[in-house]
Amino acid sequence: MTPDLTAAACLFHGFGDRSRLAIVRHLVTNEHRVVDLVGRLGLAQSTVSQHLACLVDCGIAQVRAQGRASYYSLTHPEATLAVLAAAEQLLALTGDAVTLCPSHGAAAQEAPR
Repeated sequence: MTPDLTAAACLFHGFGDRSRLAIVRHLVTNEHRVVDLVGRLGLAQSTVSQHLACLVDCGIAQVRAQGRASYYSLTHPEATLAVLAAAEQLLALTGDAVTLCPSHGAAAQEAPR
């Protein structure tokens, strides 16, 4: 596999989890602390922290310390918005095909492994 495909696959892995995608959507609007995201998303603090660490490691998000608090924001908000808009456009064009995909669709994600 070529390095550019590996990098692209890693980037899409950053967006490839529902919780991470929800966090990214919240970070589009403004920077947030973990506690803010926990309250808005209804996820455990440890889950939000793990997903934020992944997003930071992938270069999608960044963290800024202020006193004892850490504030998370998107590293490149305009580019991230463009990726999300392109994904929404592709989803509109493909209809239910992605969710109905037997390998990676909604049913496959909910099935026990």
